[in-house]
Amino acid sequence: MYKSYSMELAGRTLTVDIDRVAKQANGAALMHYGDTTVLSTATASKEPREGIDFFPLSVEYEEKMYAVGKIPGGFNKREGKASEHAILTSRVIDRPMRPLFPKDYRNDVTLVNMVMSVDPECNPEIPAMLGSSIATCISDIPFDGPCATTQVGLINGEYVINPTLAQKDISDLQLTVASTREKVIMIEAGANEIPEDKMIEAIYKAHEVNQEIIKFIDKIVAECGKPKHSYVSFSVPDELMEAIKKIVPPEEMENAVFTDDKQTREENISKITDRLKEAFADKEEWLAALGDAVYQYQKKTVRKMILRDHKRPDGRAIKQIRPLAAEVDTIPRVHGSAMFTRGQTQICTITTLAPLAEAQKLDGLDEFETSKRYMHHYNFPSYSVGETKPSRGPGRREIGHGALAERALVPVLPSEEEFPYAIRTVSETFESNGSTSQASICASSMSLMAAGVPIKKPVAGISCGLVTGDTDDDYIVLTDIQGLEDFFGDMDFKVAGTHDGITAIQMDIKIHGLTRPIVEEAISRTKEAREYILTEIMEKCIPAPRPSVGKYAPKIIQIQIDPQKIGDVVGQRGKTINTIIERTGVKIDITDEGAVSICGVDQKKMEEAANMVNIIATDFEAGQIFTGKVVSIKEFGAFIEFAPGKEGMVHISKICKERINRVEDVLTLGDKVKVVCLGKDKMGRISFSMKDVPEEA
Repeated sequence: MYKSYSMELAGRTLTVDIDRVAKQANGAALMHYGDTTVLSTATASKEPREGIDFFPLSVEYEEKMYAVGKIPGGFNKREGKASEHAILTSRVIDRPMRPLFPKDYRNDVTLVNMVMSVDPECNPEIPAMLGSSIATCISDIPFDGPCATTQVGLINGEYVINPTLAQKDISDLQLTVASTREKVIMIEAGANEIPEDKMIEAIYKAHEVNQEIIKFIDKIVAECGKPKHSYVSFSVPDELMEAIKKIVPPEEMENAVFTDDKQTREENISKITDRLKEAFADKEEWLAALGDAVYQYQKKTVRKMILRDHKRPDGRAIKQIRPLAAEVDTIPRVHGSAMFTRGQTQICTITTLAPLAEAQKLDGLDEFETSKRYMHHYNFPSYSVGETKPSRGPGRREIGHGALAERALVPVLPSEEEFPYAIRTVSETFESNGSTSQASICASSMSLMAAGVPIKKPVAGISCGLVTGDTDDDYIVLTDIQGLEDFFGDMDFKVAGTHDGITAIQMDIKIHGLTRPIVEEAISRTKEAREYILTEIMEKCIPAPRPSVGKYAPKIIQIQIDPQKIGDVVGQRGKTINTIIERTGVKIDITDEGAVSICGVDQKKMEEAANMVNIIATDFEAGQIFTGKVVSIKEFGAFIEFAPGKEGMVHISKICKERINRVEDVLTLGDKVKVVCLGKDKMGRISFSMKDVPEEA
């Protein structure tokens, strides 16, 4: 007999069924939130994976199309690889939970969340996040939980807990916060320039809700939780650490890591490692743990230098940003480009503009978002960190960084009406030594402005780090962390925004949570740094968006026609519109509302196409003047094509002011002539006159 537990969460009922399904997993929870149903499972291997020096956690968020009554599109009518949204949700589940597993645990752990039905009023991400925590807590897998996750929106100045899909669509804030019993452990946000104090208030509203959820989880664990299993510890032996310190005294390790050049530091550590390998050549068990031991020694050295001596490895002050540089028009012929450099982190972003028809179509569980016109893609090649490995396409990290930059820039983009383009920015990482995602936001902002995209304000991003001591008030926050401070520190707190507010946050930690003073100080520090980057670097490089798109970018003319005339413009089987496209070389998109976008690089051809569309879509009245081509000659007159698929007749008596005997004496097939509309004849055909065209026309 299974057990069922329920609580009210943001006005909807959350129900958890334990021991109902998937009983062979280490832990499983069938989650119901309204009519949304998610199966969350936690499974661990019985033995540790050999030859690794990290905890092998895998988190999956599986979107089943039957959950929203759809059959997958394409030729293969089954779910394929995870969507970008599914990958991002998996990352949001992974990031708060990973630090709560033992650091020396090497057994494979897989958390799977299968979305089986979706109620638009109840976002499936919520039960998936909570289900992962519950399934792991009740399992026998070692885990220092529970943790809980809550989402917050901001609509008309009011906070909304766990907003519905419809509410998310109009919210100025999309915030996700994960917490343990005492502290915040993960923050993810997209925002419409939210002030820092409002963001902090929203974070702690979510934290309060998380405490109620944790009490609910505690009750489930108390009744259904299994004893945690023992495991083989892979911690570094104390004897090995002592032996290393005798060969490499702390002062030598400090000198090895105390440099602002990443390559020099890595060479210093490599030399130390080679000496230790030689010294321990006869101790096979020590050699197996040597890499992790040297890492731990570096980590303790760097943390001690920062926390106790207030010395950073590259010699900077605690609040000091690395040297900055910015330039635009780095790459010729593209629609827009910019490069942003911060120390040994360097990003080049290229902007491409296209008609709205090239917006990305989305096929997922969210019925309110079927396409997006702005796409940000982030690439991280191995050469950027001096390594060699084949490119296998973007991984979860690259997708996550791209989505973060995209989220940061969306609030400042012009509307489709203001700027009727699909926009793609691609951030290429040339060099990496910490916080490339935030550098990509800076480079993308400048690249958009260089491309002539009229963004409302530039956006900059910066990351803060953290080193903690033994107590909650023993810590130091670092502005602009480099790679080493990220690896050995406790936090990577990324914040992007304009002069007026925050547009995106992503916060990851390696410890069991942050106190409110740390969160407040980190947000304050990022604001100071963001203001400096915007004012002193980016705005001096390019102060405002260029007034028009570049000569290599497509131009767009927008006109409005009567929606009832769309069929006339398209023509039978698309014949009319395709003829316009063939003649002018433009691209034409028409919405159901009659908005016509004409895209091309030749302004004259675009205007010609626009004129054709207007002619076809306009009711013909006497007195209108057209330029057309003679397409047929008869004894009684000539037929003039004045737009694709549109013809009118000039009677022989209306060709010249003087009498003529044959049409061919004046007109030849292919001649271009000006005509004035006389209305329609008895057969309903349009009648033209050449001789009555006003002289000024």
